Amino acid sequence: MVAVTFILTLGLLLYPGSYGNEETDICKHTLSCSECIKSHPSCVWCSAKNFTQGGESEGSRCATRLELLQRGCDEKQLMDPKGLVQFLKDVPLSDNADEETVTQLAPQKVYLKLRPGEKRTFQVRFKRAEGYPIDLYYLMDLSYSMKDDLENVKKLGSDIQEVLHNVTKSVRIGFGSFVDKTVLPFVNTMKWHMQNPCPSRTERCQPAFSYRHVLSLTSNLTLFQQRVSAENISGNLDTPEGGFDAILQAAVCTDHIGWRNVTRLLVFASDDVFHMAGDGKLGGIYIPTDGRCHLNENGEYYNSNMFDYPSVGHLSQILTAANIQPIFAVTSNVLPTYQGLSELIPKSAVGELKEDSSNVVNLISQAYNNLSSTVNLEHVNLPKGIHISYDSHCPDLTKQGKPHGLCSGVKINQMVDFNVTLWMDEKTCQGGLQSFKLRVLGFNEEINVDVEPVCHCDCKDEEAFSSYCTGGYGNYSCGICRCNKHVRGQFCECDDASCERYEGQLCGGK
Repeated sequence: MVAVTFILTLGLLLYPGSYGNEETDICKHTLSCSECIKSHPSCVWCSAKNFTQGGESEGSRCATRLELLQRGCDEKQLMDPKGLVQFLKDVPLSDNADEETVTQLAPQKVYLKLRPGEKRTFQVRFKRAEGYPIDLYYLMDLSYSMKDDLENVKKLGSDIQEVLHNVTKSVRIGFGSFVDKTVLPFVNTMKWHMQNPCPSRTERCQPAFSYRHVLSLTSNLTLFQQRVSAENISGNLDTPEGGFDAILQAAVCTDHIGWRNVTRLLVFASDDVFHMAGDGKLGGIYIPTDGRCHLNENGEYYNSNMFDYPSVGHLSQILTAANIQPIFAVTSNVLPTYQGLSELIPKSAVGELKEDSSNVVNLISQAYNNLSSTVNLEHVNLPKGIHISYDSHCPDLTKQGKPHGLCSGVKINQMVDFNVTLWMDEKTCQGGLQSFKLRVLGFNEEINVDVEPVCHCDCKDEEAFSSYCTGGYGNYSCGICRCNKHVRGQFCECDDASCERYEGQLCGGK
């Protein structure tokens, strides 16, 4: 004890700012054990009877562990609950996708107890399994300027599947197309032009449409070839296209498209810019998009002229929620615009498309490699009052601390570790058990995280109408009484801070 006192005294002389009264002051403003442990992670409550001396308030039971021990509180009577981390499910990671169940993210279920202000850390592991399945949906601009592109895309099916077979045995591809909303000023609404929007009447184009789902995801290349070959070019009036409408419908119409819980790629091919939220007003369309699927039996977006285009933020939210990674394959004239768009949409890529789309297969291959080698761990539905930080341990030995975990250049079967740290505010105590998820963008697996607040003391010494309390009119717990105050012939329970409220009142409203 003498040695401890000497060290503390020496510390105060040498480093007067290091042993201030900040924590002690925080602790002594409390009047109960629960208030004490919620006030600061270093605050401890002494539950021993007769611990306080004459003239001392019960609030002096709350102090740092060292101070209470120095004042004679027994170690066994110190109330200092701590948080903990438990892995409730931790299936080993897979090496390849040939296993019945592929596991790339671990652990799968985590349970934490958190005391307000206290930090707890656990490790998340991720490893890309070889041969993980891919769904690729090709979404093409069919405005007239894409005429030569369509001819090349009709031959693409086997080439796309062949290049993706280099990384997986399971590839499915689908197809959809778009033009724009069919009202002025987006398309020419003259009857003859609606029927054939080609610049020359001698050429044949199909009538304009907003978005049409043509082929659900399939591994049947012959069917892909047939369905895409039957497509024809169309046309619109203004320069921007209605691609945002098409992307949103392709993302939310899961059953129509046939998305599996695998890597989801959406290739968006266009040679022009896009309409977005607010542009619909030009055509008298004011209702914001509701973010729901509106495809009829022919796969057409039938509510296109009712709902406005989605905003960039809304589109980003929809794609992230659906775990879809967009690849913007666009011509050089609009490349900067889509590069700016990609910065606002997580896990997206941009590639320069040749004027006739002849390089689209190589573009898809490069974009997929870039996307799949970037591991981005993020949280979903984090409850209010719970905070999170990440420390990424990447294969190149770099460590990054960010609002999310991030590693680039990750190869197949290469392990990535993230240290995830959680802490919570005192107000979170009111909510009970809270839950959220962790996931790696672009993959369907999730980690379920349950957080239970530690905000109350379990002293195990409760005594109702204890003889320790004045006249037996009190309930004893954690070293102190809660008074039973006599009011107009009734008894009511109250703590020291609230007893005066009951003066002149009837208990329980009686």
